[in-house]
Amino acid sequence: MRVLAALSVAAMLAGPAAAQDERPETTWTELRPSILGERPIRDGAGLVSLEAPKRAEDAALVPVTLRIALPEGDPRRVKSLTLVVDENPSPVVGTIRFAQGQRRFDLSTRIRVNSYSYVRAIAETEEGGLYMTRAYVKAAGGCSAPAVKDPAEAKAHLGEMRFRAFAERGEAQVQVRHPNYSGLQMDQVTRLYTPAWFVESLTVRQGETPLFSMTGGISISEDPTFRFSFTGHSEPVTVAAKDTEGRVFTRTFPAGGGT
Repeated sequence: MRVLAALSVAAMLAGPAAAQDERPETTWTELRPSILGERPIRDGAGLVSLEAPKRAEDAALVPVTLRIALPEGDPRRVKSLTLVVDENPSPVVGTIRFAQGQRRFDLSTRIRVNSYSYVRAIAETEEGGLYMTRAYVKAAGGCSAPAVKDPAEAKAHLGEMRFRAFAERGEAQVQVRHPNYSGLQMDQVTRLYTPAWFVESLTVRQGETPLFSMTGGISISEDPTFRFSFTGHSEPVTVAAKDTEGRVFTRTFPAGGGT
């Protein structure tokens, strides 16, 4: 009897974790061909990891971190990372590309999550292999949440950039001031939907060496911000961004960081 009772308690404790593993993935089954075609996808464990909150405090500002970490001796290199939120109106959040394949690289950003959903990180190696990891995030309304900043203020600071280097941690952070309207947000005065308008591409390079580039959509949060692995040296860092209205923003910073 005691053994049965102990097994019952163990099953109850394991229940939530098991339930997550059993969540239906109907949406992903439908999305996958349009994003990746019929290419096989392997388990990303040991190659790429994804950190995201189980329950987001703010659905319009959900922090996520992607980590590339191949084991010693593994010859593979990752050439791109694609972030997907299954249940978002535009599921592909963005793709990060590396001109030179990476074996170890961390990147953090903030995204919108519109309803309870799996969030997926898909790594592609230089050989063309696909590897995926996922996390389930409880959040709702992130794509339609009103913008934090007043439209006039947002336009007044449009395209302003910030760059900071954290040498002791081997990291840097870049931010682009932009409202990144999703097209699903309602103007509280006119009661009309604000047209989509967002940063669609961003590149970061040090000297002539590309660090990474990003193509994104409506699911990246207001004032796009990226924290990433960075080994500083004397050459300056140049950040260039382009939005969906064709505006181009470029700024060069000293390697030690600036604003």
